[in-house]
Amino acid sequence: MQNGSVIRAERRRGPDVWEFRWREPGADGKRRHRRIVLGSVEQVEDEVAARQAISALKLEFNRGSAWLKTRSASVYDLVSHYRERELDPDTVWKTHSTKVTYEGYLNKWILPRWENYPLVRVNAGEVELWLRSLPLARSSCAKIRNLMSVVFNHGIRHEICDRNPIQLVRQSAKRKAVPVILSASEVQKLLGVLGIRERTLVLLAFGTGLRMSELFGLKWNDIDFRRNEISVTRSIVFQVVGPCKTEASQKPVPLDSRLAEALKVWRDYTKYSKADDWVFASPAARGKRPYWGQCLMRTIIRPAAAKIGITQRIGLHTSRHTYSSLLKANKTDIKVTQELLRHASSRVTLDTYTQAVTVQKRRAQSSVIRLLQACTTGAG
Repeated sequence: MQNGSVIRAERRRGPDVWEFRWREPGADGKRRHRRIVLGSVEQVEDEVAARQAISALKLEFNRGSAWLKTRSASVYDLVSHYRERELDPDTVWKTHSTKVTYEGYLNKWILPRWENYPLVRVNAGEVELWLRSLPLARSSCAKIRNLMSVVFNHGIRHEICDRNPIQLVRQSAKRKAVPVILSASEVQKLLGVLGIRERTLVLLAFGTGLRMSELFGLKWNDIDFRRNEISVTRSIVFQVVGPCKTEASQKPVPLDSRLAEALKVWRDYTKYSKADDWVFASPAARGKRPYWGQCLMRTIIRPAAAKIGITQRIGLHTSRHTYSSLLKANKTDIKVTQELLRHASSRVTLDTYTQAVTVQKRRAQSSVIRLLQACTTGAG
């Protein structure tokens, strides 16, 4: 495999640059010297960064023998190529949240264990044993397994490797632990000890099943108080605005009249109430960005829950699990539940019925709101 070398080269004008130099055969069979500039020393901090930048390109310089490439390229080389083509910030076919999740799995789990492995040495049995040893939920292990498979398929597509050993790896996604679900009375107590901002947020979360990324992505013009509907058109993850998780996520959500009143009270209270303002705009950002959900959860909502005796560690997804549980407790039709949760796959909510009508969805949501009705909606 063509390894080449990274050189710091002087320029007559301007700062030094990092160059990658290599040799390749020409049309006459003679080896020719080649080089490309990776960037100035101001753009590329040091030799380590320069070598990381070239890792993906090295694969492009070695497109001769698939047998040779498979035995020379490492998992790190393959991941670098995948990152360059699929996880670049400018690519639009993956959402920001997906890119962040993939980078997290790559940096924390996959690369520390496999980066120095030649691709030919990666085998299904060893990967399977490794996944079983991870201190993670089965669903997370399944996602890591699937990402590794995606990366190897990328390698096959770009002729970097000729096989995908991950296809034979067995990994169940079935949960080991039951997700945290609050009772209606616990939600009522929590609402009773929160200020108006968090109370409105929590009531909306537990009363609609919206994902937190969707809640903080709401603007006032997304809420139709005349038709009592919420249009979910965007999500926000790590303060980056992007599309919703799935096409199904963009379906309108019914807004119970009591929820609508709570939102109107909050709109009168907040100074960011214009149509294009974020519903939960952050004063620290002068309204230009919404609050950071994780921060509110960690500093206000979890401590409030602990004070009223909720010992379970609630998270951003607790409201969605609870909403689903309350719908089930009210014997809501499976199809209605699926549409209220806006699941893309029928496997998630046992899609066995025909299209649900809006009246059914409104009734189902209202039944949940009645359970949560012990809170007040005034400012406090």
